[in-house]
Amino acid sequence: MAKILFRLNGVSDDETNDVRELLTNNAIDFYETSSGNWGVSMPAIWLSDDDQFEKAKALLNAYQDERTVRMREEYARLKREGKNKTFIDAVMQNPVHFTIHLALTLLVIYLSVTLILDLAK
Repeated sequence: MAKILFRLNGVSDDETNDVRELLTNNAIDFYETSSGNWGVSMPAIWLSDDDQFEKAKALLNAYQDERTVRMREEYARLKREGKNKTFIDAVMQNPVHFTIHLALTLLVIYLSVTLILDLAK
């Protein structure tokens, strides 16, 4: 019976490719499921053979530990060089997008508070 190894929700393409490569290089049979046409299914990497689960999980844990160290080192390097992306940088990169989202958020808050106050009367 198939067993889920790695959920792909919110996972970057480079990490997904690394996991695929890791499993392929270690001769572990797997298949993927997508989120489907409407995005309601669970995208994941599944193992075809339950007997390979412990080996695959150990390999995946080692990979994730190594990736964590690598990403933290890269972030520290970018921060030292002053090249890390801040919130202000993201806003300045796409101010229209930010303004629209901020306006919609404020509208939802206003309507919610107004509704609650009207119901309290």
